[in-house]
Amino acid sequence: MAFFQIPSELRQDFWEDAVQKNRISLLVISIMIFGMELFNIARVLFWSASGLGTRNNRIYFAMYVLLLAAAAFYLLLQRPLRRSPVRVQWGVQYGTILLILLWHVCLNAYDLSRDPNAQTSIFITAILGVAIFIQMPSLFSLLCHGAGYLVFMGLAGSLLSSGDKLNLTITAIVALAVSFTRSHHETVMIAQQQEIRSMNQQLRALLQKDPLTGLLNRTAFQECVEQYQRQETPEGSSLALLMVDLDSFKGINDQFGHPCGDDVLRGTAVKLQDVFPDAIGIGRMGGDEFAVLLRGPFPAGSLEESSRQLAEEISTIHWRGQRLGATCSTGICLTGRLDLPYDWLYGEADRALYQAKTGSKGGCCLRQLD
Repeated sequence: MAFFQIPSELRQDFWEDAVQKNRISLLVISIMIFGMELFNIARVLFWSASGLGTRNNRIYFAMYVLLLAAAAFYLLLQRPLRRSPVRVQWGVQYGTILLILLWHVCLNAYDLSRDPNAQTSIFITAILGVAIFIQMPSLFSLLCHGAGYLVFMGLAGSLLSSGDKLNLTITAIVALAVSFTRSHHETVMIAQQQEIRSMNQQLRALLQKDPLTGLLNRTAFQECVEQYQRQETPEGSSLALLMVDLDSFKGINDQFGHPCGDDVLRGTAVKLQDVFPDAIGIGRMGGDEFAVLLRGPFPAGSLEESSRQLAEEISTIHWRGQRLGATCSTGICLTGRLDLPYDWLYGEADRALYQAKTGSKGGCCLRQLD
């Protein structure tokens, strides 16, 4: 049964894929109908000796006009349909497909009623054409091909030989098998595409992360800042770019070793996320330097207070039960101008950090740009 089913997580993509492909197929079919049926209408009206004077010609004329009107109506619906939900678009497509198939069934049946020696090529072409060019779930395929076959047999079955009936039955089964196989193939393709997209997303996420701390890497942090700057923000908004650098980190590495240093960096990343839970982005810029992007407005003194809190939190980091006495200095660039280049903001925050580090450990310096 799995062969005939579309998993729930793939259905939306299947419908969207089917609608897109069927739209192109039906557009081509509708254009072909216009050409053929206009020719047939002209043939009845102008090139037939009896014109509409006979019942037979009037029936053919009415059928040609009906199919032409169906194609025209479908084409007219194309623009408003594009704004409709996918299921609505599919419903119109499926109804059009079913109408076209049944039209060919009725035309072929009428031909046979007039001449029992007439061929069944119209029915065969229609049912195989639907299987090849139209994408639909297995249940809809069964309803569509089943309806076409049963109606044709109901209308013309008594006029067919047993051999013709067998051939048509085999043709209907083949068409159904083709349609089932196509549906299953598309389902497999969509599943593979989803898996590839998921893998690509995971790879992009890995490429954006610092492998040691799990924070954004330098490039990803810059992209985060620039993306925020491109967003529409309320009037009076501001941003703060904080540069955080660990004090005496080299001494910790030299005294306790690099495993300890790595643990301090991971601990610092955790502390940054604890102190700035609403940050737009937090990144490791390299070595023992980190960056934080915050959105304002900011109450007076709040950024300096958060920086002091961060320094206190980092000072609690332990290594094998021993307190390391780590701390950090912070440089802050605060501005209400969201159009300033990233390099400018980064440079101002870095200069503020340098100024903070010239004082005592755990210092903070804020530079405000008007």
